[in-house]
Amino acid sequence: MAHSKALVVLENFIGGKFVPCSSYIDSYNPSTGDIYCRVPDSGKEEVEAAVKAAKNAFPIWSSKSPLERSQILNKLADLIEHDLEAFAQAESKDQGKTITFARTVDIPRAVYNFRFFASSILHHTTECTEMATVGCVHYTSRAPVGVAGLISPWNLPLYLLTWKIAPAIACGNTVVAKPSEMTSVTAWMMCKLLEKAGVPHGVVNVVFGTGAKAGEALVCHPNVPLISFTGSTLTAQRIMEKSAPHCKRLSLELGGKNPAIIFDDADLTQCIPTTLRSSFANQVRSYVKKAQAEGARVLCGEGVDSLPLPPGNQKGYFMLPTVVAEVKDESCCMQEEIFGPVTCVVAFDTEEEVIERANSVKYGLAATVWSSNVGRVHRVAQRLQSGLVWTNCWLVRDLNLPFGGMKASGIGREGAKDSYEFFTEVKTITIKH
Repeated sequence: MAHSKALVVLENFIGGKFVPCSSYIDSYNPSTGDIYCRVPDSGKEEVEAAVKAAKNAFPIWSSKSPLERSQILNKLADLIEHDLEAFAQAESKDQGKTITFARTVDIPRAVYNFRFFASSILHHTTECTEMATVGCVHYTSRAPVGVAGLISPWNLPLYLLTWKIAPAIACGNTVVAKPSEMTSVTAWMMCKLLEKAGVPHGVVNVVFGTGAKAGEALVCHPNVPLISFTGSTLTAQRIMEKSAPHCKRLSLELGGKNPAIIFDDADLTQCIPTTLRSSFANQVRSYVKKAQAEGARVLCGEGVDSLPLPPGNQKGYFMLPTVVAEVKDESCCMQEEIFGPVTCVVAFDTEEEVIERANSVKYGLAATVWSSNVGRVHRVAQRLQSGLVWTNCWLVRDLNLPFGGMKASGIGREGAKDSYEFFTEVKTITIKH
């Protein structure tokens, strides 16, 4: 290609070194539609090298004390924070989100992920019981599992990648991570900081590529005993099939169809701006044409309003925030996850009715409830089939508490205690005295 010199060319990070790949995937700038980056198209060979490096690094890293590992995680957090603006600019360009969102949410949360688990790893306790009648004391001990395979999605690239890397290495595991091939740049930038932070070679390995090649090779590798995956339910089903022969430990955070339930006594001054942010956060294609074909009415946005763009952005992946009304509950737009700036608005009459309709989808990741009636928000929150329910707020997270979905939205939970238990093996030891 004549303009190839201007492209950013990523390399895999294996055993503390950047390693070129024999083939590459084109990555596009979503604001212009132009190729701006080349991402390694890794497969079995690259994954094998990364797993070998991680396995070789495991004895030394797992033998370090929690305090030593904590200090290294804090140093890495400091380095990312120092380069926050560069990371934010790169995340915005690579993923397509606003620079403000990347600057105030994505990158600060990536920094906090390392700091949070650097602290939490110092404060876990184990269990101990005594059987005086037989002169025995029992206690539990936890140890890292080994090489963790981590697969993260395109929508929150560094945010969710570090949410997996931080607890895995804090617990003493080594990792092979595979970011989305569509949004790989900030993971590559993070790799440049690992040695300066004091992360030993081989502790964190990053292999870029598609799920079908690099992801599947990682899931199927016999020396990777646990997989943490965030992505689609369909991909998770294949991960379960491929990992079953090895009895791998799985943490699967999957899709969602998150209802926002607004009662007539809600504070609309808080509710409407927050619901708009939660509905229109990601700019990608949607199901608007499907909705119209099913008889729904588009109130504003796609197909109704025009979107004038500067010449340099006319090939970009832009879409107007869109509101769809008169949608049937069985419509694909009400039943399937739409990763786009689209919200479906439907009316309801009773509390019982809205709970039944909200629970009628196959997903159960999160929900929001808006009401000034304290008793109502407690009742509704208890009955919604969602792993997380926000009432009169959205996206307020305490990382100590579990995060994960019900039904087709996943298996397992992530958070301080849950991640610690996932990334460690427990052993019961009995001492007779």
